[in-house]
Amino acid sequence: MTGKRLPNGGQIERAKVFYFEFNGRKYSGFAGDTLASALLANGVRLTARSFKYHRPRGIVGSGFEEPSTMVELLGDDASANRPVTVVALRDGLRAKSVNCWPSASFDIGALTQVISRFIPAGFYYKTFKWPNWHLFEPWIRRAAGLASAPRSQPKQGHFENRFVHTDVLIAGAGPAGLMSALILGRAGIRVMICDESAAAGGSLLNRQLEINAQPATVWVDKTVAELAAMPNVTHLQNATVWAYREHNYLMVNEREPGSVNILERNWRVRACKVICATGAIERSLVFGNNDTPGVMLSSAVQTYINRYAVLPGKRAIVFTNNNSAYSVVADLVSAGMNVAAIVDSRINVPKSVQDLVGDVNILSNHVVLKALGYRSVRGVKVQANDGGASQTISCDLLLHSGGWNPAVHLWSQSRGSLKFDDKLAAFIPNEPAQSTVSVGAASGQFELTDALRTGAETAASIAGIPISDIPNSNDTPYAITPLWCVKAARGKAFLDIQNDVTVDDVHLALREGYDNVEHVKRYTTGGMGIDQGKIGNINIIGTVALAKGLPANEIGTTTFRSPYTPVSFGAISGIREGSVALPYRHTPITAWNHAKGAFMYESGARWRRPGYFPIEGEKFQDAVNRECFAVRNGVGVYDGSPLGTFELKGRDVGRFLDYIYTNIMSTLIPGKARYGLMLSDDGLILDDGVVLRLSEHRWIVSTSTGHADAMNSHMEELLQTEFSDWNVFVTTVTSQWNNATICGPKARDVIEALSPNFDTSRDALPFMSFVDGEIAGLPTRVVRVSYTGELSYEINVAPRHMHALWDKVLSAGEHVGIVPVGSEASHVLRVEKGFLSLGHEVDGTVDPYDLGMGWAMSKKKQDYVGKHAVNLRRAGTTNRRELVGVIPEPDRMIPEGAPLTPSGERKATEGLITACVWSVVYHRWVGLALLENGKSRHGETAHVRLKDSIVPVKITPPVHYDPDGERLRS
Repeated sequence: MTGKRLPNGGQIERAKVFYFEFNGRKYSGFAGDTLASALLANGVRLTARSFKYHRPRGIVGSGFEEPSTMVELLGDDASANRPVTVVALRDGLRAKSVNCWPSASFDIGALTQVISRFIPAGFYYKTFKWPNWHLFEPWIRRAAGLASAPRSQPKQGHFENRFVHTDVLIAGAGPAGLMSALILGRAGIRVMICDESAAAGGSLLNRQLEINAQPATVWVDKTVAELAAMPNVTHLQNATVWAYREHNYLMVNEREPGSVNILERNWRVRACKVICATGAIERSLVFGNNDTPGVMLSSAVQTYINRYAVLPGKRAIVFTNNNSAYSVVADLVSAGMNVAAIVDSRINVPKSVQDLVGDVNILSNHVVLKALGYRSVRGVKVQANDGGASQTISCDLLLHSGGWNPAVHLWSQSRGSLKFDDKLAAFIPNEPAQSTVSVGAASGQFELTDALRTGAETAASIAGIPISDIPNSNDTPYAITPLWCVKAARGKAFLDIQNDVTVDDVHLALREGYDNVEHVKRYTTGGMGIDQGKIGNINIIGTVALAKGLPANEIGTTTFRSPYTPVSFGAISGIREGSVALPYRHTPITAWNHAKGAFMYESGARWRRPGYFPIEGEKFQDAVNRECFAVRNGVGVYDGSPLGTFELKGRDVGRFLDYIYTNIMSTLIPGKARYGLMLSDDGLILDDGVVLRLSEHRWIVSTSTGHADAMNSHMEELLQTEFSDWNVFVTTVTSQWNNATICGPKARDVIEALSPNFDTSRDALPFMSFVDGEIAGLPTRVVRVSYTGELSYEINVAPRHMHALWDKVLSAGEHVGIVPVGSEASHVLRVEKGFLSLGHEVDGTVDPYDLGMGWAMSKKKQDYVGKHAVNLRRAGTTNRRELVGVIPEPDRMIPEGAPLTPSGERKATEGLITACVWSVVYHRWVGLALLENGKSRHGETAHVRLKDSIVPVKITPPVHYDPDGERLRS
């Protein structure tokens, strides 16, 4: 095969010459080229080696469907396993073939061809088991895969994630997609149109068609320009819609964001409506040696001629079973290619398409038995369908077209159903599962007129407007007679070129009992490569159907999974690599804490908080006991400023909180507070906290310190992706409020000494209520909540008043012996009270019922986050680890995390100690634990297995202190 650059034509910039390197050799191309088109223009025939047998391979396709040639980019562009057909040519680009050593021209791995008959599909399931798998493991791991991952990060730029809402997302900017976008954009509807190619137009860029009596590319340019001027339209090229999730949530990988600082951008899109205008993919024909370099898809050659002005050979043979190949032949002849013959497997070829090719020899009712040549095709063996002698025809280029498959990948990811169309011999969209519709070739409308019509009709229906004038166009009528494989083929006939899966492999899978198409896929690895079987999967289905004597629609399809095309890990995560500074966060009294000798801890989210306040000569336990005794018998004060705080505004806040919390929040009246739990999607506890209702449409949500940022992200993601039409605004106010929490039986005495301008009595300000007012002349919000189990007042002020408040509280409480309290004492007090801690009792396996908090799980709400997951999780298990209290016997400390085992024996654990503290109430060690079926085992004895001993513990209810809650409500 000899490549040639045509003297004119194409959509390349001939004034911009780019020099590049491939497999160590230097070549040149033009701006607008892909690496594939530039290699073909330079006459490069052998570009790759196959994955399994290391057979010589060349370029087959022209886009993401390319199954044969993957390349590794080197230098600053370093990335692996890139289809050569979609790598945009740049000056100085360096690339090499993958899966070959030392080179594609001379590959030691080609020795596997000698033993190819002994390593068919599935051989790896039966081999390498004796004497031990690990004997073969190093060699297999070295042989596995294609290119290596880049060893260094990019020198410049980062990956980015972006969230967006739109009325309509259009996947594909071909004729149908552009038509839809144009009508919707003119109607003022928010449109996002994404296309995987470098330029809009789809097949119109690759074919010589007319729209409104002008070249189709003129219509494309006008349409793109009009869309660019519309503020309600977002148009992305080099952007693949690669995943379709529930509720019209889609992922878009933008590979050329247009900023030197951004390598790739991953868009997360929530759309009211989705239009799949993803086009169609040409499928291959299956005959002997159909993987030989120089054997290419017909549409690919047409693309290289019309778009890149490249003639990939001198003398061509065209093998087809449908009409579309005849327009390709017309373009070949127009470009000066010598077309030796058209081999058409159909008995009757329509007169209309015969007229397109003039006097080119048409061998109807014939098939290609095999391609001749090793490093490059040099001829074909042709035979009539009804047998007889074969004939050899010389050529250096073999084009083949097995028909077209609608690109139903996104449709299927949305869980829409498919049906087999006998007229098209392809699977087409059937019933949608989400708010989506397919148009153009993606719906089976392959002719240009029909593609424009379906795009216009769908857009007009969405916009609720009359259908505007549809442009006039010309196209070749499509007709096909399916040919799943050439039965008399000689040599290896490949169904999946990337994974070296042959017709014989599929037959072997069927003989061994793998007759379901999903099992065939896994046994042979057909359709499991980087290309996801885009051009070969339907032939695998057809081959299975022929072997089983069933129609293709009864075989069905394999599951279409994301990503539709390869996506870099960096784009998915959107990370920005490099060192970052995460400074500690401080409250206004950090300096006071240091001055008083506090031992400081990091309490979550990088907040510095006092652990305990030792006085001179006092040990850790003594200091903690003193602080606990003060809270239980007198009064203490602690700084609760680091707790996460969010203000929510809007008319839909109530129902939003009902959705994210397990209990009902919308019934709260202003001035009241309510404790609640948040669950994750999998039914596990995500966070707990208190909700305050300030007014009808204004609320405060309090969260744990360490989870504050995660809760902010959780709420924002739901509002941006699930409930974008809800009127809810979230503002982080953690740093806008500080609080001093006064706790203990004498807390009201301290509050009264601060001269509040409101009634602090039990009846006027009961537990779980709040009031806005003034204390010690400072504007405050006082909330009656308790984490210690004692009477508590949480005094909230602006940060500028915090230090003054703290000093006044200590001064006002001096007469009752107020004591500053650290987080260690708070931990002891909450364990005595049986309150949960996210860092202790919430271990990633338990749900609210296990923690004795089933009362917080609303039975009235139809749904909330995690509700169904909890039910499913509990339905599948009988032994649940439940929260209990434990009393060590004998009295001793037990380390947190210590396992509970049956009788203390060396057996599988039945639970663990979550906390163990010295109780100033009972003057002994008490703790909490998660224990299998713990609620039914109160009064029993369990055993803690330690390294050097076994400790019996008495099982009790988890609330050790004030089980009726009288003290905190006092």
